[in-house]
Amino acid sequence: MVKILTRKSLGTQQVYDIGVKNDHNFAIKNGLIAANCFNKSHSTAYGYVTYQTAYLKANYPLEYMAALLTANSGDTDKVQKYISTCLSMKITIEPPDINRSGVDFTPLDKKILFGLSAVRNVGQNAIAAILAARDEGGEFQALGDFCDRVDLGTVNRRTVQSLIHCGAFDQINPNRNQLIHDLELVYDWGQSRAKDRASGQGNLFDLFGGGFSSTSTASPIKNAFEMAPKAKPIADFPPQEKLRLEKEILGFYVSDHPLKSLNQSTKILTPINLNQIGDRQEGSLICAVVMLNGVKKVITKKGDPMAILQIEDLTAQSEAVVFPRTYERIHPLLEVDARLILWGKIDRRDEQTQLIVENTEIVENIQMVMVELTPHQATTIEEQDRLRTILKEHSGEKEKAKVPVIGIVQAGTSRQLIRFGRQFWVQDSMSTIQALKNASFTAHIQQLHQT
Repeated sequence: MVKILTRKSLGTQQVYDIGVKNDHNFAIKNGLIAANCFNKSHSTAYGYVTYQTAYLKANYPLEYMAALLTANSGDTDKVQKYISTCLSMKITIEPPDINRSGVDFTPLDKKILFGLSAVRNVGQNAIAAILAARDEGGEFQALGDFCDRVDLGTVNRRTVQSLIHCGAFDQINPNRNQLIHDLELVYDWGQSRAKDRASGQGNLFDLFGGGFSSTSTASPIKNAFEMAPKAKPIADFPPQEKLRLEKEILGFYVSDHPLKSLNQSTKILTPINLNQIGDRQEGSLICAVVMLNGVKKVITKKGDPMAILQIEDLTAQSEAVVFPRTYERIHPLLEVDARLILWGKIDRRDEQTQLIVENTEIVENIQMVMVELTPHQATTIEEQDRLRTILKEHSGEKEKAKVPVIGIVQAGTSRQLIRFGRQFWVQDSMSTIQALKNASFTAHIQQLHQT
């Protein structure tokens, strides 16, 4: 391709949209060659499409967001972003349901129902077999009913396990651990019944129930699944494990999120959402409450260890960098699936926004120093100076001061919380409490996640 060296305005002229099959080079005056020198004005078309999508989002939000989720179901990051958008629009995303979900994300009862096509290990053939069995015989009543009616040659054991782990059977039995244990017995039972039907043979229970015919393919007797074997009763997975397995199958949390229970209590630390990082100025100091999804240890050219973290919150997934000096101090806390509070700064390089971690703590370990103040102590300059001096003495090194300090002003039945700035956070809660008590201040320790 030859660069155009000169240009000359010819004023207003008619233009044509020229399309050619092969070469897109055209000779112009003075022997110059121009590449792609034809006008293709798309602004009107783009404007029209923008108008259409804006109209749909404003007037048919459920249908619009369901279509958007379906179109991007293979991209975990985009799906999570759109789910976050749905939450901001007060649209609930329901987990997959073996009795209601279709192939795609579906608007249903002012909610969006998760589509089976977005569930890992569940292929199109398996989905078709499940929907065909459901259309023919109605809703599945139990795991045994499901394994008795679907084609287990198409719907394999791993597929059923994935459906259980993501919550697709929760409306039948919310105890996912029990279903997994039952599956070990029920799946084999379902295969055995399928073989009997295929060979024209029935089992003893079919004969007594009257559901077997030697002259045609027998249909299962009503409630035959009640005879399916079951494992011994067992407690459900712990909540964290249940959500971990759900995320493993769906790529993100749907039925709940490990950080939801912390949403209110951590607001006292004024954290930001991960989807807001790109809006912050470079060098800004921020705090974020996150789930740690992955830790990639890296060795620098000097031989020092550092780490690249994969993190997420209720709004987005992101990446964070832990440089060697910080890594040496905090690496014992960097465990996958940990709920962490990160402190760091915004860094932009190579047109990418990164979070440089300066400090972290496990959410469950975060304590707060609660100082109960009388109106006199809260408004008297001398008392304020005494309190400020004690806190500054116990702040220690800035990077190690991770204990927030909260003032509680009690006046009659009125109770007001005062959040002290980051510069007044302390390093050791116990010694700070003792110093405050020695100075006649009433103070105690409180766990952050209990607020």
